[in-house]
Amino acid sequence: MTEEIHWQCLAAELDRLEASGRPVDFWLRDDDAAEPTRALDRLLSLVDRHALPVVLAVPPAQAGEALARRLGGLADVGIAVHGWAHRNHAPPEEKKQELGAHRPRATVLHELELGYDRLRTLFPGSFVPMLVPPWNRIDNTLLDGLPDIGFTVLSVFGPEKPSPFKLVNTHVDVMDWRGTRGCRDHALIVSDIIARLRQVTGDVEERADQKGRTIGVLTHHLVHDEGVWAFLEKLFAATSRHPACRWLAGREITAR
Repeated sequence: MTEEIHWQCLAAELDRLEASGRPVDFWLRDDDAAEPTRALDRLLSLVDRHALPVVLAVPPAQAGEALARRLGGLADVGIAVHGWAHRNHAPPEEKKQELGAHRPRATVLHELELGYDRLRTLFPGSFVPMLVPPWNRIDNTLLDGLPDIGFTVLSVFGPEKPSPFKLVNTHVDVMDWRGTRGCRDHALIVSDIIARLRQVTGDVEERADQKGRTIGVLTHHLVHDEGVWAFLEKLFAATSRHPACRWLAGREITAR
């Protein structure tokens, strides 16, 4: 099946949802924004052109006034807490983690509290109380400490699983991390979106469980190749004005 046929299948799926009166909620999470760059400018220009909101996951220890000035006044940009310094504390034989069990729990929670306060101060108009763990990993023993800091939402990657803390995950990654480290095949990404669409718009009883009801698209602007930018252009063009699609802002996600 060619890429074009996959895009036609997505259009048909959205038309079906429109006809059945079942709109679907998308959201865009872009990780690792720390300073103004050409890549960040390109992302902001792209979402502005399609009038879409974006949540930027920002490592607080790396962010400063330069990023605050660049993003100031942008109503459709939400700022989430991306750990503290995006620093790995796991040994070489384990997967990378900043928010793991490799350090005292109190130390990790203290860093998260510092990060929460720092970003809320730097971005008073766009901060959202969402925690995005670096590498999408967090030790379960930390979860019951998040509400005391002020977090209301946790976002990692993959289908939502039963959790004591509210999850709004990303489900579709554009990057081929284990292969080319560039854009994944467009047809495969579209197939992932269609599969997620069918999951979240399926049986009402099934949708009421922990599987979640949004389609989260995950990007990393600093490492995008031209294939990623081309894919996002097509995806936003196909969905931004379609009656069956709603792209949620960070404040809408955390307020639910």
